[in-house]
Amino acid sequence: MHRITLLQLDTHFPRIPGDVGSVDTFKCDLEIIRVPNATVKDVVNSNPNQIDLDPFFDAINKATGDLVTTSCGFLSPFQSELDAICNVPFIASSLIQLEYLKNIYTPPELQIISFDAAKLSIAHLPEGCEDFVGSIYGLNFNAHLRNVIENNIKHLDTVKAATDVCSVVEKNNNKLVKSILLECTNLPPYKMDIRKISDLPIYDILTAIENELPNSVQTNFL
Repeated sequence: MHRITLLQLDTHFPRIPGDVGSVDTFKCDLEIIRVPNATVKDVVNSNPNQIDLDPFFDAINKATGDLVTTSCGFLSPFQSELDAICNVPFIASSLIQLEYLKNIYTPPELQIISFDAAKLSIAHLPEGCEDFVGSIYGLNFNAHLRNVIENNIKHLDTVKAATDVCSVVEKNNNKLVKSILLECTNLPPYKMDIRKISDLPIYDILTAIENELPNSVQTNFL
């Protein structure tokens, strides 16, 4: 059986089914390596150069999975750097799919939903995808889900969280939008809720994993 290794930020908020940090999301084994001192505050950063990668290098060296991924899309700038020391496929962020999606969609046709739109910048987008910076939308500043993630709260109201995510999709939806890309790895549990209000294709960290390691993600979360 396959195994996925998750480099998880040093967080303790709930990881519900559909989240990349939940064992119930996958058909295969999930190895979770919590990266010490890698907090949301430190990694969700408009200046990626301030992130200390040494703990992530150490975590990769301990990984035993057939694929290694992370619990935060803001690590996307380090795809090449971290992949270089990994002896199995490595996925830093769902944003790596932009290299493929840019050949299908124009920036106005794609919604990129982020945990923090103010901090997700051109620096986080793959080379050649800079035009999609205008496609980025984020959770409301006072959203319940954002508060849980940002402050590492151990109680999550999934109904409120679903409302938070769907409100972003609805607010920024228009006739031009043809697809959605979820940057934040904590958003995929709410794809079923998004599909109640939109029939657009949805890409996220789980679709990136499934593309690289087929038959690893539970079908109902794709």
